[in-house]
Amino acid sequence: MTLDLLAAPETSETLPWSDPGSYWRAMTDAVSGVSGPVAAVNLAALRYNALDMLVRAGGVPIRVASKSVRVREIIDATLAVPGYRGILAFTLPEALWLAETHDDVVVGYPTADRAALTQLAADEVAASRVTLMVDAIAQLDLIDSLVPPTRRATIRVAIDADASWRAPGLGHIGVNRSPVHEPGEVASLARLIVDRPGFRLVGLMMYEAQIAGQGDATGSGDAVIRWMQRRSSSELLDRRGAIVDAVTRVAPLEFVNGGGTGSLEYTASDRSVTELTAGSGLLAGHLFDGYRIFDPAPAAAFALEVVRKPAPDIATVLGGGWIASGPPLASRQPAPVWPQGLSTMPREGAGEVQTPLRGEAARSLKIGDRVWFRHSKSGELSERVDRFLLVEGDRLVGETPTYRGEGKTFL
Repeated sequence: MTLDLLAAPETSETLPWSDPGSYWRAMTDAVSGVSGPVAAVNLAALRYNALDMLVRAGGVPIRVASKSVRVREIIDATLAVPGYRGILAFTLPEALWLAETHDDVVVGYPTADRAALTQLAADEVAASRVTLMVDAIAQLDLIDSLVPPTRRATIRVAIDADASWRAPGLGHIGVNRSPVHEPGEVASLARLIVDRPGFRLVGLMMYEAQIAGQGDATGSGDAVIRWMQRRSSSELLDRRGAIVDAVTRVAPLEFVNGGGTGSLEYTASDRSVTELTAGSGLLAGHLFDGYRIFDPAPAAAFALEVVRKPAPDIATVLGGGWIASGPPLASRQPAPVWPQGLSTMPREGAGEVQTPLRGEAARSLKIGDRVWFRHSKSGELSERVDRFLLVEGDRLVGETPTYRGEGKTFL
C-alpha cells in the first residue's frame, strides 16, 4: 500500500491507545493470521505522532532523522506531509541510496567510508543532493587524498558544532561529539573550509542531546535534570546565536539545524535555527515516554509468542533480546506492554533465544499466545525485522519493508 499520513479513515478513533486493553487487543487481532514474531506499525498512532511533532515545532520545518525510522516508505510518507523537509541520514552509503529519490540529504555524522566518498565525488547529481558533516580539517584531508578537488564534483559540507554544556564546577554535560565548541573555534573552521578548493560550506548543525535526548519525567532525579536543562538551554541560546553570527560572516548558510524529538519546542524558539531534526517521535520507542511536555503514541511494537510455562506465574516467549544501544541499563531493554503487569527476570532480562516474563498476567497466558513489546529506541527495531505489518484499527492493511528487508544494512 502507499502510505498517506493525511488520510485518516473516517472510522478511526481519536486516541485509541488511551485505552491500552482495547488498543493492544486490536493489534493482536490484526496480526492473528501471521505466524511467528511480528513487528507492526499502528497507522493511527503514526499519523498522530507525525502531526503532533509539527504542532510542537511551531512552523519551523522538520528534517526527518532516518536513523530513527529505517523504513523508506515511512520516511517518504512523512516527507509528503507539509512541514517536513529533507532527511538527516546516519551514514554516507545510506545517504547515496536515499539521494536516488530525494534531493536534500544531510549526513548527520562525519564519515571515513572511502568507497562511498569516492562514489560521491564521481557523481555530480549525488554531490548536489548530499551534504557531508565535518568538525575537523582532517575529514577534508581524507576526501582530498581519495580524489583531488580538480578531478571531482564540489562537495557540500556542514559543520557539526558542539552543543553540550560546559557547566561551571560540573564540567562536560551532554554527549561527546564535535571538538569545536566556542564561536571563534567554529568560525575558524568555517574559514578553512571556505578557503579550501573543492568544498562548499552550506550548513551548521548543533544537537543538544542533554535536552532533546534526556527525559525529565522518569523518576527521583527529575528535579536535577530539569535544573540542568534550564541552565543548559539558556547558555546554548546565547552561544548558538553567537556561533551562527560568526559563521555567517564567513559564508552564507542554507540551513542551521538543531534539536531532536525531545526538544522541538525549545529549539524552535531559537531564532538562529532554521530547521529542526526529529525522527524518534514517529515510531516512539519507550525511551520517549519520560517527558513532561509531550506524550507520543506507541506507534511501533513487536509481538513474540509464548512457547513454554516454567511456572504458573512465568510465561517464556521465543527471542526478545533486542537490546537498544547506549549504556547497559534497564531502560535499554524492550518493555513488555501487553498483557499488562509482566516484567523480565532480573538475572535473565531479554534473551537472545528466550525471554521469561513474570507477573500475574502470565497465569492466563497459554502456549502460542502473543506478548507485545515496545523497543527502547525507535529505529533500532528495524534492524531486527525485514518488514513492518501495517495496522488500521483491528485490521491488517498491508506491510512495508525495513532497510533490512530491502537488503540494506548500513550500520
